[in-house]
Amino acid sequence: MSPFAELAYHVTPLGALSLRRRRMLALDIEVLEVKLGEDFLMSSLFTAGERALAHLSVEAAPAGPLDVLVGGLGLGYTAAAVLDHERVRSLRVIDVLPEVIAWHRDGLVDLGPRLSGDARCALEEGDFFAMVRSGTAPQPGRFHLIAVDIDHSTEAWLNADNGDLYTEAGLTSLKAWLQPGGVFGLWSDAAPDAAFLARMAAVFTKVDAEVVTFDNPLRDAQETCTIYRGWAR
Repeated sequence: MSPFAELAYHVTPLGALSLRRRRMLALDIEVLEVKLGEDFLMSSLFTAGERALAHLSVEAAPAGPLDVLVGGLGLGYTAAAVLDHERVRSLRVIDVLPEVIAWHRDGLVDLGPRLSGDARCALEEGDFFAMVRSGTAPQPGRFHLIAVDIDHSTEAWLNADNGDLYTEAGLTSLKAWLQPGGVFGLWSDAAPDAAFLARMAAVFTKVDAEVVTFDNPLRDAQETCTIYRGWAR
């Protein structure tokens, strides 16, 4: 029996996109994996960073009910962790690939039924970076929290056009989407980027970068990722 089961395969403008379920005999578990071409985008084995992005960002957001925007859907772990917080009033998740949204709506991924079944959550096809670049926030208006988990890091992008976001001009456009006191959160698979933090500090009143450590059972070692936060006060 093959350890791999391909659940979906699509040819997209970004490359060949595949969703597969893999049996890891050494760990006696099954995991979901997403590949774009030969690049591994995500795995259900490693979700600490995605969940930390949600929790650290919500904890930093202003008091009261929250309207949240998440850039990047993937396997849904950031979105689900946002919804764990009862004070989240609404959540809009934007993903450039309609195929990924269909995985959730069709129940191909584990968190699909939960996200699709939560009345607070809306999954929408769109280019998050192009929308920020346009300078026009989507209806109904500005957000208390914007969390982004799309690129590998502040310098390793899935699409060259995405690089606009990581400039002062791009961050300023994104800030215009935030309510006064709102928070911008960003996941990165790399160590904290001092140059990017300096650009954030030029736009936001307060910024920080928290290193998140998690176990990698495949290597019997620990890995890290970084969560950036910027406060628009």
